[in-house]
Amino acid sequence: MLNLLKRLFKKDQLILLAAGTCVTLTMIAFFLHQPKFLHLLNLKIYDHYLRQYHQPAATDVPVIIDLDEKSLAELGQWPWPRYRVAMLLKFLTAYGAVGVASDIIYGEPDRTSPTIMQRDVKRELGIDMGFQNLPEDLLDYDKLLAFNLKDGPFILGFDFIRTLDEHSGLASREDCYVRPAKVAVLSPPGAPSPQDVLPQAEGMICPIAPLAKAAPESGFITITPDLDSVYRRVPLLYTCNGEIYASLALATLMQASGQKSIILKMSTLGIESIKFNGIVIPTDARGQMLINYRGGSRTFEYISASDVLNRKLEPGRLAGKIAFIGTSSSGLKDIRATPLDPGFPGVEAHATIVDNILSEQLLSVPDWAPGMEFLGMLAGGLVTTFLLMWARASWIILPLIGMGYAMWYGSVLLYEEQRYFLSPMYSYITLALTFTTLTIIKFWREEAAKRFIHGAFAHYLAPSVISQIMDNPEALSLEGQEKDITIQFSDVRSFTSLSEKLTPTQVTNLLHDYLTPMTRIITEHEGTLDKFIGDAVMAFWNAPLDIENHQEKALRAALAQQDKLIELNEEFLTKYGFTIAVGIGIHSGPVRVGNMGSADLFDYTLIGDNVNLASRLEGLTKYYGQKLVVSQNIVDACGDGFVFRILDRVRVKGKEEPVTIYTAYTPEEAEERKEELTTYNQAHEAYVAQDFAKALELFAKVAELGNERVLCDMYIERCEHLIENPPDCHWDCVFTHKTK
Repeated sequence: MLNLLKRLFKKDQLILLAAGTCVTLTMIAFFLHQPKFLHLLNLKIYDHYLRQYHQPAATDVPVIIDLDEKSLAELGQWPWPRYRVAMLLKFLTAYGAVGVASDIIYGEPDRTSPTIMQRDVKRELGIDMGFQNLPEDLLDYDKLLAFNLKDGPFILGFDFIRTLDEHSGLASREDCYVRPAKVAVLSPPGAPSPQDVLPQAEGMICPIAPLAKAAPESGFITITPDLDSVYRRVPLLYTCNGEIYASLALATLMQASGQKSIILKMSTLGIESIKFNGIVIPTDARGQMLINYRGGSRTFEYISASDVLNRKLEPGRLAGKIAFIGTSSSGLKDIRATPLDPGFPGVEAHATIVDNILSEQLLSVPDWAPGMEFLGMLAGGLVTTFLLMWARASWIILPLIGMGYAMWYGSVLLYEEQRYFLSPMYSYITLALTFTTLTIIKFWREEAAKRFIHGAFAHYLAPSVISQIMDNPEALSLEGQEKDITIQFSDVRSFTSLSEKLTPTQVTNLLHDYLTPMTRIITEHEGTLDKFIGDAVMAFWNAPLDIENHQEKALRAALAQQDKLIELNEEFLTKYGFTIAVGIGIHSGPVRVGNMGSADLFDYTLIGDNVNLASRLEGLTKYYGQKLVVSQNIVDACGDGFVFRILDRVRVKGKEEPVTIYTAYTPEEAEERKEELTTYNQAHEAYVAQDFAKALELFAKVAELGNERVLCDMYIERCEHLIENPPDCHWDCVFTHKTK
């Protein structure tokens, strides 16, 4: 497998693939284990959807009978006497309510009842207190309330205790007379029992026995917030001591509709849905329903309890309505945080649930949602990885933005059209984390590549050229290309015979002492070192980056090398007992430059006929007794910045076309040798004009100065030969060299 990947991808791509895969696998681990901080972030995304796309109430069935500040001010503080509660229930049914649910637990006897007061006064004060002309029905307010409960569509609330330690003085289960729900269970093979998956409680806080026995229905008001203390979901069913109980909202709907049972559909993962009166309510595996909040507080109609008791409503005002008795008063502490309102009355949550079920506008996280989120996360990680493997980070920003938008739009569309919540969070995090990680790796690799280039070229290029490459790497081309290049070859004369006088270590030291300053001069003049060939050096200018006036810089480098050699020879004479002479050849012309070699081993170098010619010019330095030989191309390119002396017009070995060769001097050196150069030029002009006798005389005069003995002796020998053997009319002054 690894070998296949190596064949398919480059090393950098394999690194990115490995990094992208690691990021994706890490996110898969987070997805499977759901760490707290990511779970909270996912909840906030859900909250955003709910705030952004919530719809107003779909029905006007639920209303809130509010124990508000007005009611408390007019009728006294809570708790009210139970006879007043009985009156409230009677008036609500008289106004036409088909269901009246109390979000208040009547867990203790009414201590304002005359019989209770009579008992307490006698026990505590020893006084027998009697009541004259008081109807018997008003002696016990709890009995009065119980009498009214059994004749109407009333539902009392109770609460569950998860553990007995949560509540002191908890009534025993035998003291609770709340009715379990009638639940039909549809369970496939392998599905767990409802008691295994539903929220479980160890006890209850119940209405007192007379009220619980009299009430036609009861429902729990237990609801647990998420980790951030926000209420987003509610259990519709709870289990305690083997029995299943319905929530206050569900029990109220059952009472109002006359539907006395519900169907609980199970799956192998837990609860799949709850079916009531033909309406399928999707839940999570524990039977919890997402509350589709319609807005902030007072989304539904609020009616002050005092207005009901004072008979201020028009007849039939609550016909067909379901009334929830609760409070919006902050003093009664039934305020809860929701995604849409941090101060949401708890009673309105029950009204919202009724509205959701009746309108069938129910939010859900479908069973296939985790699988889709997983696939989205996988796609976000792998697609980003492969895009970054093949393209620059800046080029894929738009495709990634498009993919992110598609994820978000698809999720929003499902939410708005189907009311499915499919979170894009893990897909987004995976996409962003993969992009960031791989971009950092690419940046690090590019920086490493820059450091490598800097280190690799530091011994070949001038610092200024390296700086240009670092600042503008796009300008660097290592691919083969045809380009006008100036080539320099230099070689130590008779190095083989000189090295015989030295030990191998001394030879190595000599080469190091010579080559180090020579190559430094090349790079200081913006040249590129190509290679060492024993004691020979090959360098070039105008690659890999364009160098302005590269012919002139190459020539100045050669002259500087000759000057440096004078200093080195003083050291060599002391250290090794001899001096060395170096010949340099320079030529400029089009060549092929780039990475040359095999697929596995290559070198950045030059090839072409002009490279060979530059090498031949270096070889001619010994023949003409010169330190430096340059071609006509160098002379033409360098202009008046140097003084050139023509040496000859020759055909080098391997070439048919003749070339004119020169040596070069700085203007200062030329001024010092002005007489010699003038006489030499006159001699050469006479030679070209075939006045060999005059040329012979002038070359002999130059030779007497002692600076150009080898060159002048060569021309003296030629002139003597041509005087004795005059050339024919086709003579072109070209001398053909048979050797390198």
